[in-house]
Amino acid sequence: MAVSLKKGQGVSLKKNEYDLSKVTIGLGWDVNEEKTGGGLLGFLSKKPKEYDLDVVAFLLNENGKVNDLGPIENGHPSLKNGDVVYFNNLKHFSGQIWLTGDNRDGAGSGDDEQIIVNLNSLSDKYTKVVFVVQIYKGKSNNQDFSKVQNAFIRAVDARGSEMTRFDLSGDSSYANHCSITFAELAREDGGSWKFTAIGTPHEEDSFVYSLKKYI
Repeated sequence: MAVSLKKGQGVSLKKNEYDLSKVTIGLGWDVNEEKTGGGLLGFLSKKPKEYDLDVVAFLLNENGKVNDLGPIENGHPSLKNGDVVYFNNLKHFSGQIWLTGDNRDGAGSGDDEQIIVNLNSLSDKYTKVVFVVQIYKGKSNNQDFSKVQNAFIRAVDARGSEMTRFDLSGDSSYANHCSITFAELAREDGGSWKFTAIGTPHEEDSFVYSLKKYI
């Protein structure tokens, strides 16, 4: 049975209990419906402008830093073929971690976005993977996590067993916050990994803000 985590809690994903050869990090969310007006029409609702949530993974070295930010272009790191997996760099150059695609509205049940990680074969030089979720163009679209409900991140092993899950639904405390450091995986002895629920919100709508902490 999956371990349900609260913010700040962690659980060991033990290699002798789970098949960590291919782990799916799944994320899902819903968006609050908005009232159309008062009176009879007030009982009607409509979907707000489509929310495009993106999951991003930072691969960190033993010093807790992203080592490879890709080649320099126009005086800045390009993030191409580096240690950041996101919508413009869907697959890590090692072939051991990749995004399955980009869901732009969170519609439907189950996972809305997934990152696959082959934990058993991920190079030892990577000791931690941090997962950040951003609302693309959240600021310009007046969108934030106070309107995002039923958000979750979960880890499923290669046999399809849900190992752990962290549920996070927005409230007024998430107003004006357009990205969240959601969770992390940290390497442990013996080939096991620890999954920790973080849930730290940020006002910025770009993962680049969060990335600065790790460079």
